[in-house]
Amino acid sequence: MIRDITLGQYYKKDSIVHSLDPRVKLVATLVFLVSLFISTNIFAYLFATIFLIIAIYMCRVPFKFIIRGLKSLLILLLISIFFNLFLTPGKIVLSLGIFKITKEGIIIAIKMAIRLIYLVIGSSILTLTTTPSKLTDGLEKGLSFLKVFKVPVAEIALMMSIALRFIPILIEEVDKIMNAQMSRGADFEHGNIIEKAKSLIPLLIPLFVSAFKRANDLAYAMESRCYSSDAIRTKLRPLKYKKIDYMTYAYLLLYIILIFLTRYIKIDGIIKFERFL
Repeated sequence: MIRDITLGQYYKKDSIVHSLDPRVKLVATLVFLVSLFISTNIFAYLFATIFLIIAIYMCRVPFKFIIRGLKSLLILLLISIFFNLFLTPGKIVLSLGIFKITKEGIIIAIKMAIRLIYLVIGSSILTLTTTPSKLTDGLEKGLSFLKVFKVPVAEIALMMSIALRFIPILIEEVDKIMNAQMSRGADFEHGNIIEKAKSLIPLLIPLFVSAFKRANDLAYAMESRCYSSDAIRTKLRPLKYKKIDYMTYAYLLLYIILIFLTRYIKIDGIIKFERFL
């Protein structure tokens, strides 16, 4: 499961999405995530699905590689579905002792499952198509207007960059520790969920020690080079918008308008579409 985490990894490919300005991709991801939480019916989720399919197709990253990250979300997804399915009051559809499945619970469980899955896939596309350095530059440039309000934009961008760079490093470290302990007889593959969780406890201490050591080495390296977040820096390749970036902004505006318009769609007749939320 640890090896299936794709968040923070970069997949090198020559595609339209890879060539977009990182600020455009940050805005696109934010717009997509917001659209998931303001969607009120099935039509909004249909537009979100079409948007996601187009993004996956245009980024040219293998679909199997993108959905690998969903395996690490499985437990959270099941817990969310369980609580919404059995603890939502409403019209009872099925009764299982003290547990009662309601119509409203089924709708909310499906909605939450879609949101979590789309959220992970959308965030993964951002990191898979953007290097950490470009993501940092895009975040710093895009939030530069907040400097007027004394917001430490450079520090926030730096922390995000370090966090994203540490994710694949820590995953690789966990893999090495697991292989070392498996060679000594440790078993991480068999048993129920509780037993598997207990077997991961011996990984935590060496992982935390390694993470703190890397963080300490990084701090010393930055200090020895007199790093300062207030310094004025030049860029080898400064960010500049291209025609495709402005076109993407136009498509995003059209997409969010369509999402808002779906709030007013009502169909009456032989088939009646009730509010999905």
